[in-house]
Amino acid sequence: MSFLAFLLLGLIAGAIAKLILPGKQGGGWFITLLLGVVGAILGGWIGSAIFGVGVDEFWSLSSWLLAIGGAIIVLLIYGLIVGRNNKVRD
Repeated sequence: MSFLAFLLLGLIAGAIAKLILPGKQGGGWFITLLLGVVGAILGGWIGSAIFGVGVDEFWSLSSWLLAIGGAIIVLLIYGLIVGRNNKVRD
């Protein structure tokens, strides 16, 4: 997959992960892109380690599911980190 396709996959996967998770997640499109790309990398790594399937093709259903699943995990971790920082400031 090309670099631009991977960025697009990460952006869309991050946006879908934000829609799936309840509550209000902060950050704009750049944070969504970062979380999605990191999530796609994490999802691809987990997928290759457990299932032997990675994030190789843009139009593959397994690539999308792994990227969205990884983005959900990264978004949950991001929420825990940012949530703690907000509570300390209050």
